[in-house]
Amino acid sequence: MVGYELDHNRTGVSRVCHLDLGPQHLNYHGILHGGLVSMLLDVACGQTASAMFRPEDPTPVVTVSLNVQFVAAARAGRVTAVGIPSGNGRTLAYVNGELRDEDGRLLATAAGVFKRGSLRKKT
Repeated sequence: MVGYELDHNRTGVSRVCHLDLGPQHLNYHGILHGGLVSMLLDVACGQTASAMFRPEDPTPVVTVSLNVQFVAAARAGRVTAVGIPSGNGRTLAYVNGELRDEDGRLLATAAGVFKRGSLRKKT
């Protein structure tokens, strides 16, 4: 419903998502809503965490924590969120994230912890 797109052409573990901003994404002041900033960073970081456990067949993960720092405002154009692996253990992955506009300007950063989910399917 939001309209973001995952970049499935990535190699390596980092994952990227894009959003072309429209009026529905902007708050009362005409800037990208902070909730959408957080969601985009959560998607990119969560997808990265999933690939950190099993790059060939991503594992489901749940967000344990996500801390977002807002740096600058976006009003129009395309924004891109990228997850950057920081480290992981058997069940937890640590991922940093960045959201940038189409000119490369930093809009927000994030630090997240993601827990590996079960590979078993519920019946």
